[in-house]
Amino acid sequence: MNELENRINELEAKIAFQDETIDILNDELKTHQQRLAKMQRQIELLAEKMKESQSSGLMPQHQEPPPPHY
Repeated sequence: MNELENRINELEAKIAFQDETIDILNDELKTHQQRLAKMQRQIELLAEKMKESQSSGLMPQHQEPPPPHY
């Protein structure tokens, strides 16, 4: 019976470790999802600003005439 109790205790310890690991990974995943959502929103805002600057008549940098010293 002692061997059976040892095996049960070992399994309980493994399950507790796995539960803790799953919780840690879940928290990390939530953090990464929040960061990703924030970055996606920033990209959307940058795209909107670029569209506004192009529609407002400002020339993109690659279309600007060269400076006078050229």
